[in-house]
Amino acid sequence: FWSAYEQAGSSLSLFAEHKSHNVVFGFNFPASWYQSLPAIFVIMFAPMFAWLWIRLGSREPSSPTKFALGLVLVGLGMAILVPAALLAGDKGRVSPMWLVLTYLLHTFGELCLSPVGLSAMTKLSPTRVVSLMMGVFFLSISIGDYLSGRAASLYATLPLPMLFGVMAVFALIAAFILFLLVKPTVRLMSGVK
Repeated sequence: FWSAYEQAGSSLSLFAEHKSHNVVFGFNFPASWYQSLPAIFVIMFAPMFAWLWIRLGSREPSSPTKFALGLVLVGLGMAILVPAALLAGDKGRVSPMWLVLTYLLHTFGELCLSPVGLSAMTKLSPTRVVSLMMGVFFLSISIGDYLSGRAASLYATLPLPMLFGVMAVFALIAAFILFLLVKPTVRLMSGVK
């Protein structure tokens, strides 16, 4: 998840700079402004997600299901950029809405995964090692960031549709594998949401 999500600061920023038509209602804006979108979306939609999980009550998806949903959303966000990269070609530019939709899906994925992951670490860890397990959770984010940087280093050498497509496929395959493992994991977690 994190290796695709953290493309925001690298390959997505380069795509915004070189392949997006950064104009809205005649107003030109710098590509760096896209970096604000995830924070804005979190502020806008976090209360909705919190309300949704509470509203679902006993039908609330398990933590592994939310993790898989986060992977699906980040994969779809990357998949959306495949046709955008094809439309932009070598010299063209595409609508900023491609990136806005990608960032929106990535943020929805983060809202399914990040707070749920932190909560699951505290609930599932033995009391003596809760802080260690929280550190391991954050270590997973740093590993994802490292892999993100390695993938972004291919921006100049790999065709963009292929780069975005590979990232999407890996995220969707990971989600599929996690969905297959959800039922046994839910039994092991014995009701932990």
